[in-house]
Amino acid sequence: MKLTILGCYSATPRINTHPTAQILDIRNHIFLIDCGEGTQVQLRKNKVKFNRIKHVFISHLHGDHYFGLVGLISTFRLLTRESDLHIYGPKGLKEVISLQMKLSGSWTNYKLIFHELSSKKSELIFEDDKVEVHTIPLDHRIYTNGFLFKEKEGERRLNIGAVEDAKIDMAYYRKLKQGFDVENEAGEIIKNEAVTLEAKQTKSYAFCSDTAYNEAIIPLLKNVDLLYHESTFLEHLAHLAKKTKHSTAREAASIAQQAQVKSLMLGHFSTRYDNTSDFKTEAEAIFDHVQLAEEGKEFEI
Repeated sequence: MKLTILGCYSATPRINTHPTAQILDIRNHIFLIDCGEGTQVQLRKNKVKFNRIKHVFISHLHGDHYFGLVGLISTFRLLTRESDLHIYGPKGLKEVISLQMKLSGSWTNYKLIFHELSSKKSELIFEDDKVEVHTIPLDHRIYTNGFLFKEKEGERRLNIGAVEDAKIDMAYYRKLKQGFDVENEAGEIIKNEAVTLEAKQTKSYAFCSDTAYNEAIIPLLKNVDLLYHESTFLEHLAHLAKKTKHSTAREAASIAQQAQVKSLMLGHFSTRYDNTSDFKTEAEAIFDHVQLAEEGKEFEI
């Protein structure tokens, strides 16, 4: 699982800072998470193939999280895209995008499939045989969700030396990976655990965009491998965080500590700060494993 940061600042874009957008490469899926202004330029800078993006997840309808979406949709059209595009986001997103496309006479030549969200409880919104995605209800000024991305447990791995010693025909390898006991060439039943290894450990990533400090999300974040949590402010401006329903670095670290996550990434920094290292320092007073989001940086999970 690999995460690429395209933008990690709040409010308006500047020359060297871009609003929220991320790419998650998980089990042969390329998921776009939020789509602030300028996202498609950042995609090109980071050499992400546009045609591999089949699913877009939008946390909420504040502009710094989705104003780049209609431009990206239009570019897909110009590139003669044919595959469907699934968009998961708050109710109202379909109306906004459809109106923009209608008034510009720019209907797509591919299917736009909207999955509009309105539940205030966590729900499963995407699932296949390798990955599942759940919403994380957040506490912001408007309806907002984070997203929990989880790998499903894969097949068991063959212990080739043990398989060969047990004289198991290759025709049964698939059954072994699926966890079944099989017969060897002598007709003996070979126990699965004797010739296979456990599946590779699954990974998980939780994306928590704009939100006030909210302990209600902790059960959903338990033991995730990487938690991205907004930290718009440092603690000296906690009163602004409370007023605008954002979080401080200290509050993000408290959530990470209580949820016992393996690693915390801070982002959505206010552009009033020139030095983001102060966010790491503040968070590390509460939680040890802290990273800072950085545009163009890749994180292996």
